[in-house]
Amino acid sequence: MGLDHENGNVLIDSGHTRLHELGYKQELKRDLSVISNFAFSFSIISVLTGVTTLYNTGLKFGGPVSFAYGWLIAGTFTMFVGFSMAEICSSFPTSGGLYYWSAKLAGRGWAPFASWITGWFNIVGQWAVTTSVDFSLAQLIQVIILLSTGGKNGGGYEASKYLVIGFHGGILFLHAIINSLPISWLSLFGQLAAGWNIVGVFVLMILIPCVATERASAKFVFTHFNTDNGDGINNKLYIFILGLLMSQYTLTGYDASAHMTEETKNADKNGPRGIISSIGISIIVGWGYILGITFAVTNISYLLDETNDAGGYAIAEIFYLAFKNRYGNGVGGIICLGVVAVAIFFCGMSSVTSNSRMAYAFSRDGAMPFSSVWHKVNKQEVPINAVWLSAFISFCMALTSLGSLVAFQAMVSIATIGLYIAYALPIFFRVTLARKSFIPGPFNLGRYGIIVGWVAVLWVVTISVLFSLPVAYPITNETLNYTPVAVGCLFVLTVSSWIFSARHWFRGPITNVDT
Repeated sequence: MGLDHENGNVLIDSGHTRLHELGYKQELKRDLSVISNFAFSFSIISVLTGVTTLYNTGLKFGGPVSFAYGWLIAGTFTMFVGFSMAEICSSFPTSGGLYYWSAKLAGRGWAPFASWITGWFNIVGQWAVTTSVDFSLAQLIQVIILLSTGGKNGGGYEASKYLVIGFHGGILFLHAIINSLPISWLSLFGQLAAGWNIVGVFVLMILIPCVATERASAKFVFTHFNTDNGDGINNKLYIFILGLLMSQYTLTGYDASAHMTEETKNADKNGPRGIISSIGISIIVGWGYILGITFAVTNISYLLDETNDAGGYAIAEIFYLAFKNRYGNGVGGIICLGVVAVAIFFCGMSSVTSNSRMAYAFSRDGAMPFSSVWHKVNKQEVPINAVWLSAFISFCMALTSLGSLVAFQAMVSIATIGLYIAYALPIFFRVTLARKSFIPGPFNLGRYGIIVGWVAVLWVVTISVLFSLPVAYPITNETLNYTPVAVGCLFVLTVSSWIFSARHWFRGPITNVDT
């Protein structure tokens, strides 16, 4: 609760008061509960999306051991990042989130530059997430069509890359329309998405191994380490590290709770709760989903074989074979893939929501070209221009897939590394420059804040290095890991634009209230 000092009245919504104290007018409608705030982050993390999309990677690099233990390792360190972000969010509950935090924590001298670099890594990372999520849905639709028409070995229809990009554009168009609705409708969709993800995970983790006629043993699920990756990598530690990518890619996007704080009641409490609960629940249900599906795995090399009915899409083949072997057809497996497809659709929807709020806040502070256009809100208090901008940019990023999948994969790699760098920067400023000056909000870590913050920063540094390592040998133009190139280019562009232009006019977050 907050206090209106002028009139002496107690205010119900402390988030509204805190926003005014931070220097902003309340332009977005504050209509989200803690459940709705949690739902947006949980839907973006979306276990069904991340695990299904990158199950092949985990299966290839380490297999069951990477799944069972890699998920818990990544989840544990992600919680450190989440706790640190939640503590800062409680102190600064604004839609700008990370870049605003960096500006306030870096100190007056460094604030503009810290805000600039954090903001651009955050927003480009978010656009990459949306691109990746919606493109993965387009690819899953391609696989569903293939299996529905007979599979790869039965003359099934394989959609061209042009049709896949068409699917991608259509999905983004629907997401933009949904995100143009009032926040009360988005809140409803967000809660539906969270419910769908939770129920979907429990249904699939139980149904698939029960339907499968052949099941793996517990020993296989918890101890088998797959070294047969076909990429010339034999060192087990190296293989395990590469297998972590599935887990860490999945556990991203929870900054959405921060970006939605200006529309959340009691934001300084409920924003942090949204961040922590979305990560914690995702870790629990995600581990269950991974183990449940892996109990239906009996032949890793066949699941990864591009000549199987699903064209090498491992989880699709697992679902399809489970029903086909028991009932004589794979219709049930295709329906299960439909459940996953809906979850991915909701994930993309929530991702566009988060993108648009970040674009709205960043342009409100004048950091984006044509800022006056993107930070406008309509009569329903929705930043509609920012919504359509986010959808359009995500579509443009996916167009690179028509020319080269290598280029596309490099671009979407920013979704993990670029986004985590944006997560780590304000935490780094919190534990260094603002170590003594930081004023905590209602949610705080007390004396453990510095320790937790340093663990979070070191984890981000670690995964940034590990996920930049080669993923296949010998290294060629086709096998080179372009992640460091993509992230490096983003860094160079961001710093260059600062040196040659932005440092002359960008002053960091600006206030829009009379003081």
